[in-house]
Amino acid sequence: MTKKDEFDLQDFLPYLLNQAAEESSMAFQQVYKGRYGMLRTEWRVLFHLGNYGQMTAKEIGTRAKIHKTKISRAVRKLEQRRFLTRTKDEQDRRVEHLTLTSFGQAAYRDLHSVAQTYDQKLSALFPAAEAKMLRYMLRRLAGSE
Repeated sequence: MTKKDEFDLQDFLPYLLNQAAEESSMAFQQVYKGRYGMLRTEWRVLFHLGNYGQMTAKEIGTRAKIHKTKISRAVRKLEQRRFLTRTKDEQDRRVEHLTLTSFGQAAYRDLHSVAQTYDQKLSALFPAAEAKMLRYMLRRLAGSE
């Protein structure tokens, strides 16, 4: 098959980043999905609450760069499965504070351990200096450097 033009999709940085993200997250996805039946947004909500403690859905959405409807669905599912609780704010009844239940905290600790091990495994694919540089460059692209 011949190329139509000089643009190489396989070398297009956003495409490569997406491919790398999908490939690198597959094994970890099998863990959170297999053990807890979670989808990607659900484990991200769980991890934000585990990392930062009580938060609102809006705070999680802003920090994780996830659309509010996806956050809302994930929160509903996590609450239904007793991973988290919602508490209305006394000052503003439109705001709900999200907190992990003891079951949610246990799931977070379990997945946190797996995530650390998996992160070390991925990092080991590169010399230490390259892994450090890769993290730095990805944070820059994500706008957090």
